[in-house]
Amino acid sequence: MIRPEQPLTAQQLAEVYKLTAVTRHIFICTGPECYPDPTHADKLWNYLKRRIVELKLINAPEVVFRTRCECLRICAQGPIMVVWPEGIWYHSVNEALIDQILTEHIQQNKPVESHILARSPGSAMPTI
Repeated sequence: MIRPEQPLTAQQLAEVYKLTAVTRHIFICTGPECYPDPTHADKLWNYLKRRIVELKLINAPEVVFRTRCECLRICAQGPIMVVWPEGIWYHSVNEALIDQILTEHIQQNKPVESHILARSPGSAMPTI
C-alpha cells in the first residue's frame, strides 16, 4: 500500500491501513548485526513487502502488517522474524522461508517448525 499524499490524522491513517482488521503482525530484523551487507537487508525487507501484497494479505479479512526493526536482540542465526500474536520467532530467514512462512503459517495456520527459534508463551491476545 502506498502512503497517502496529503497529511492525515492518526485516526484517518488507522482507517486507511485497516488497523481494526489486522490479524497478524510480522517483525523482521534488518541489522546491522545480522547483515554484514546492508543491501541484503533492504532486499529481504522489500521482498517481504512485495510478497504480502502479491498474496493479498493486506486485504480484509486477513490483514497482515509488517515492521522493519533494526534489531530484535538475537544476533545469531539471523535474520530473525517474529509473527504476532502467536509470538513465534523464526531464525535464518531468507526469501524462500518468507514464502513458506506466509503460505504455511499465515495462510494455513501451520507454523514452519523447522525454523522456529522460540515461542513466546501466552503471547496471543485474548478476544474481548
